[in-house]
Amino acid sequence: MYTSDTADEAWYDDDAGPVARPYTMTGGRTATDRGRFDLISLVVARRGVTPAVPLFPEQARIVELCHHPVSVAEVGAELDLPLGTVRVLLGDLLTAGLIETHEPPTLSELPTADLLEAILVGLRAL
Repeated sequence: MYTSDTADEAWYDDDAGPVARPYTMTGGRTATDRGRFDLISLVVARRGVTPAVPLFPEQARIVELCHHPVSVAEVGAELDLPLGTVRVLLGDLLTAGLIETHEPPTLSELPTADLLEAILVGLRAL
């Protein structure tokens, strides 16, 4: 006979992941108004800043991880959360002033081929 204890054991799995679904961590939001948060953007916690309100466990873990610069991809991998969820959590932490981001340069900010060639010629002349 099938009992409720057996039913409970059938769905339980240690590797099932977080009890709270990602959309509950973000209040159903899928995007943030703050920051680009590219995969290679670096995130670092601001020193000496205390949160005005208690943080969710995931947010506290992000602040803990970011005592040294960490990429958005590394944060997502460490938390084992979807990138969209991580970006929303990071946006909330940025709004609260708890983290800083260092974005990669855009294409317009990258040096041109002519500039790189001139640098190479200069280095060879040394």
